[in-house]
Amino acid sequence: MTITISEQTFDELLYQDTENSCQYPDPDDQLDVMYDYPKVLGQGYWREIKLRQGLNLAIGDLRLCDRMITEHSETECWLNYHFHFSGEHEDKYTSIGRGKYIFQGSGLVPQRKTQCDPEQPFLEVEFTMQPDILRSFAGNSEGELPKQLQHLIRPCDQYYHRCGTATLPMQRVAQQILHCPYRSIAKRMYLESKVLELMGMLLAQEVEMRDGKTNIQPLQPDVVDRIHHAREIILQRLENPPSLHELARQVGLNECTLKPGFRCCFGTTVFGYLRNYKLEQARQLLEIGEMKITEIAHAMGYNSRSPFAAAFRKQFGMNPKEYQKLGKNSV
Repeated sequence: MTITISEQTFDELLYQDTENSCQYPDPDDQLDVMYDYPKVLGQGYWREIKLRQGLNLAIGDLRLCDRMITEHSETECWLNYHFHFSGEHEDKYTSIGRGKYIFQGSGLVPQRKTQCDPEQPFLEVEFTMQPDILRSFAGNSEGELPKQLQHLIRPCDQYYHRCGTATLPMQRVAQQILHCPYRSIAKRMYLESKVLELMGMLLAQEVEMRDGKTNIQPLQPDVVDRIHHAREIILQRLENPPSLHELARQVGLNECTLKPGFRCCFGTTVFGYLRNYKLEQARQLLEIGEMKITEIAHAMGYNSRSPFAAAFRKQFGMNPKEYQKLGKNSV
């Protein structure tokens, strides 16, 4: 079953009857509020912490009862960082899953539909930042950002975003946010410092990506559609994926557009996405526990167990055998 819901209706369900559905995990902080996730949609919580005017942090820990499509209207937004420890959702412009993030600048987010997968629980960290806060770090009296970062604050009719795989330092900071050891003022200062640390990492990436590439333009919706079609093609041909040249031809793009466009939409290369997808399938098979590791390696296209184990360790931080034991111990 699929639940289709508007963003407005979702907000009404989440914030309705707040006296009964919300809690204050920190009694000394009335701006730290935890809302019960609407029972008609799933279970868990959504926690919102207003760190200061124009800087908000949110933590979600929930599980959906069914596949859900949320219809979003066109809206102006602040800068936003959205990281997933687990859970998947995608729309026309972005796709996010385990270990991935979406970073978007301020501007006008187009109308879109977000599809959420109910198979895995969602554990996510998100923060939003008003453009004036970013400008306050600009380092000059006029609040002008460096040229490499000016694209992050756009006119209200434009939208910048990118998807990526969170670096290990990013993941560590997100973990520290989840397990903040403090309360009251100390908690707020600690969490704000972690949000700013994450933003610092993101800005460093933006500068590196745009040094000498200041004319990069946002992808047009038609190009985004073709790139999503390319992803569908490679997932349908897991056993015999097309070459990059053939894939570009099938979706009506040239390779010079497909390669950076695919990375922009999905945070990795075409064949990096295919490799990650296969490794995620392997991880799920290890959790099920019905196949031997060598059998899983062959099913994922590896000639032997050794290169599969190396790829799995690089992706998930442990060997397949260790992961399998971890799953058995948690049962």
